[in-house]
Amino acid sequence: MAESALSRILSEDRQSVLQDWLEDLRKSGVRRDDLMRSAELDSQAGELLTLLTPPLASGNVDSSSEGFAEARKLLAGVSRSRALQGFSPRETALFVFALKRPLFERLKNRITDDAPRLAAEMWNATLLIDSLGLFTIESFMKSREEVIHRQQQELLELSTPVVKLWEGILALPMIGTLDSHRTQVVMEALLQRIVETGSQIAILDITGVPTVDTLVAQHLMKTVAAARLMGAECIISGIRPQIAQTIVHLGVDLKDVATKATLADAFIEALRRSGRSVDEVR
Repeated sequence: MAESALSRILSEDRQSVLQDWLEDLRKSGVRRDDLMRSAELDSQAGELLTLLTPPLASGNVDSSSEGFAEARKLLAGVSRSRALQGFSPRETALFVFALKRPLFERLKNRITDDAPRLAAEMWNATLLIDSLGLFTIESFMKSREEVIHRQQQELLELSTPVVKLWEGILALPMIGTLDSHRTQVVMEALLQRIVETGSQIAILDITGVPTVDTLVAQHLMKTVAAARLMGAECIISGIRPQIAQTIVHLGVDLKDVATKATLADAFIEALRRSGRSVDEVR
């Protein structure tokens, strides 16, 4: 049977298969010595061959079965490490697909007088390697998406700093587009700082927000309402002429919220509300 032939190849010719596999990886240009040590690649390849042998010995070529669970676990780890190390999807996929030639060569050398059997065995080997390669790519893309998502979260946090301007006065300069997810991050950051500082006034500066539509206005009002529940009043600054026209056109009701053209104007208003004033020194 094809599975038995593959099993024998991996057990009897393991070292030569491993050497040819690693050599093919080197020739293909995907063996990145600048991103990982060669010893690490050798170890991963050798371990995969070891994990493939038992299920193949039992005639199993279904990579999604329990027999290949450990092999899938290894490939998932390899994919994650490749994503973190900066490998491309192609380089990650070829780690598995490069195993085809060494296996095919040995299948042809072992079966020389039975073409149908050789075809069947090569087909089974192809199905196994292809399915493991696809699993590797899927795991790689999932890991890459997790990395991108985490980086986006970090950028969101960095792009929404809550600054203490004065005792009892906070400022939250917002840059970029406001969507539901980012509004949640903004709201959580602002409310946390209100609790930490005991501030009574928060300035929401939207100078860096490119456009204000109904959805953005709703997000702003939710943030204002949440701050009020925490005992702080909000002042919205950065109301440019075009934004003012848009808000009027949309019919957004901001009559209960103080608005100012600039952050400086909003700061002066916040000082006034807190019983302070700004005097010009000459």
